[in-house]
Amino acid sequence: MKTLLFLISLICIVNINAQNVDIPDANFKAYLVGNNLINTNLDTEIQVSEASSFNGTIYCEGLEIFNLTGIEAFTDLERLLCGNNKLTSLDVSNNKSLKTLNCNDNQLKSFNLSKNIALESLSCNYNQLKSLDVSKNIAITNLSCVYNQLISLDLSNNTFLTNLSCGRNELTLLDVSKNTNLSIFECSYNQLTSLDVSMNTDLTTLTCQNPKLICVRGIPLDCSLDGAIKCQ
Repeated sequence: MKTLLFLISLICIVNINAQNVDIPDANFKAYLVGNNLINTNLDTEIQVSEASSFNGTIYCEGLEIFNLTGIEAFTDLERLLCGNNKLTSLDVSNNKSLKTLNCNDNQLKSFNLSKNIALESLSCNYNQLKSLDVSKNIAITNLSCVYNQLISLDLSNNTFLTNLSCGRNELTLLDVSKNTNLSIFECSYNQLTSLDVSMNTDLTTLTCQNPKLICVRGIPLDCSLDGAIKCQ
């Protein structure tokens, strides 16, 4: 009986290790199969065991990828660079070790980052985002979301943020009072009428060319200011 149970367990382990990841997009699959750091057995598929053990970078920019299904199998992935593709959706909820995400130049209207609490750097420029929730991403230090359609951006939980670029959106209000580590801040071409950076004493560069912006309050003396009138 013990021998039979051992054989059954062994068969189950072999089957699990041999299970292939479903990757419907041919271009994404070709990239993964062609990467010998991922496809370690050099066959024509990506096994679940190969995906789950990979903790490096997936760099698949500019490959005409429409669908990133299969990325969920890379549970220890730390960096995903998938910019300049044709993505309309992106699910990274299973990539809980993700530290860097660059998905610039796609067609994303939304995505959920609530499970990515290890995320430190996010770049999602040139998409169609109408909302962006980074309230759970408390470790984030770099955020760039220019050229989207954002009407609000809550950064109250992102106290480690040092670099912020959120220009070319539809923001009417922007509260950075909790972002006391902010050093580089760009918010040009929104709908801002006022801006208070009095709590951002580490600020070294501020770019805020907004047509409706009357003044900026609390600029540090050694901060380089471009595009607004300093409040008297």
